[in-house]
Amino acid sequence: MVARLSRRGVLVAGAGAAVLAVGGAVAAREATRPRPGPAPELPDAPPGDERLLRRESAARGRAVDFWTAVPAGHGDGRGLPVCLVLHGASATPRDYARFGLARFLTDAVRRGAPPFVLAGATGGRLSWRPSGADDPQRMVREEVPAWCAERGFDVARVAAWGWSMGGFGSLLLAETFPGWLRAVAAFSPAVRAGDAVFAGAARLRGTPVGLWCGRQDGLLDEVQALARALPEPPVREGYADGRHDFTYWGRVVPDAFALLGAALARP
Repeated sequence: MVARLSRRGVLVAGAGAAVLAVGGAVAAREATRPRPGPAPELPDAPPGDERLLRRESAARGRAVDFWTAVPAGHGDGRGLPVCLVLHGASATPRDYARFGLARFLTDAVRRGAPPFVLAGATGGRLSWRPSGADDPQRMVREEVPAWCAERGFDVARVAAWGWSMGGFGSLLLAETFPGWLRAVAAFSPAVRAGDAVFAGAARLRGTPVGLWCGRQDGLLDEVQALARALPEPPVREGYADGRHDFTYWGRVVPDAFALLGAALARP
């Protein structure tokens, strides 16, 4: 069933999300932090075609929420490229309306970013890595693009964006499949020296990377260390006042969406 999100839905979509068992070292670290907090200050722009569906994921062995957003004025998004959205440990696609992601997307396009679609599914709290038969990374690599192709989106042009655990997952996805993603935007990625992302940093050569982190975020030193460890400097990098929440992340979404839109535009 397709759920089209009304203005009222934007206000209540995040309520009642269940807290899942912690899986993975990065998720365990993030679970000690507060939820992403209140919705950020939202732009004066409407959501376009925003949908929340349930899909069966063979990779995860369960039904998951599958969320998509098309910028207002671009119909059902047919032919538009895709930015995959990887959430943090304390959020799910049911929170995306509360965070106003579809409105940020419309605002970015109105400001001049080439149009693209946002698409994401529930990855649990496994740091976007496989755990036994549950493989959220394979879901993002194989199933989410297939679901997007069913909608007529252009899955030959794909980027990724995530925050906290999802920032870690986005970078790891780019390292695991070098050359697949046109760009990666990571907000306060939950990384630390010696982890899988640091170990695979060399495989990010040729992939444009954007990194943002608040100055009052406990991950700041590690994110800046990752920036220095990359084989090429980040194409965009930002460290302004802010904590590990969407109050800060909402302020840097426009910069990230400008990067992603440009990377996803046709040559």
